[in-house]
Amino acid sequence: MIQVRSLLLILFASVAISVSAQPLSPRTRAKLRKEEDSMKNYSRQMIIEKTATQRFSADSVFIRMLVRSLKTPNSFQYPFDSLETVSRIYAPDSSFRIFSWQWARDDNYFRQRGAIQMKTADGSLKLYPLVDMSEFTAAPQDSVRTGNNWIGAIYYGIVMKTFNNKKYYTLLGYDDNNMRSTKKWIEVLSFDESGRPVFGGPYFSMKDSKINPNAIVARYCLEYKKEGRARMNYDQEMDMIVYDHLISETNEPDKQFTMVPDGDYQGFKWQNGKWILVDKVFDYKLKDGEAPMPSPLKDATGKSDELRLLEQSEKNMQKNQPGKGPAAPMKAPPKRTVPQKQAKDDDSN
Repeated sequence: MIQVRSLLLILFASVAISVSAQPLSPRTRAKLRKEEDSMKNYSRQMIIEKTATQRFSADSVFIRMLVRSLKTPNSFQYPFDSLETVSRIYAPDSSFRIFSWQWARDDNYFRQRGAIQMKTADGSLKLYPLVDMSEFTAAPQDSVRTGNNWIGAIYYGIVMKTFNNKKYYTLLGYDDNNMRSTKKWIEVLSFDESGRPVFGGPYFSMKDSKINPNAIVARYCLEYKKEGRARMNYDQEMDMIVYDHLISETNEPDKQFTMVPDGDYQGFKWQNGKWILVDKVFDYKLKDGEAPMPSPLKDATGKSDELRLLEQSEKNMQKNQPGKGPAAPMKAPPKRTVPQKQAKDDDSN
């Protein structure tokens, strides 16, 4: 794992190329499109190859190719929207974008990859690697982290809030975790005085929690049974992050792989620089399909519905890029031999 971490840090090393900011020329756009076509093949191989070694090799080649393409001046303007197994979400203020995807060793071991590309005034590349170190902590909710010891997630949503004239970007992420349970994360991304990304902080107040009413946690995790289909999304009309309330189907709440939705909903509301827990969003339980929530991340068989996620991802990216037309219809990704999670962008604020 240490060797993998070193490799990612080297490949995703922050690079600066001094150039003048300008629109992408037709020639440069054509060059990036050609490189993207090559990357697309490797991004699929990361998922469909039969052995972990083959998937890891494809992942390594993909990273090298992505970094090389991003070194192209003004590459921030190029969407890379044909990379079907890679999530791309943009900050609502267009100040950065995040690439994230996953590598699976087998059905029980998933690790995420990622990078933050900043938008720069001169078109140079400013890139921060995201290295998944989640297996080296027993209490991920309690720590503030950098990109070098990232918890790891495929990001499908981003919400921007401000407090005391500082911007905070709340990320919604998906993690296949293992063969028994799935995780969804809510995490606040901010930037320090040097402009480097900081993940987590004292932004989640659990004052209404029946388990620990005094807790302030650095990030929030919703872990549930693999086939549980629990939902977590930002509801723009309510201005709230809403998610399924979970109960143990075997009356063993300490075993997260037994947790399933019960028809009730909880949420977080942004107040005075914190996400405050709302223990009961509605006064009554809703039947399946009645909640004001986007479509679930998985289909009836428990598999990720990549096509639906990709379509929503494209719609949200268009919202964050004024002047762009509607996204072209997405093609379904190839069949895979290991569980795959794919990002789904939710409505941004």
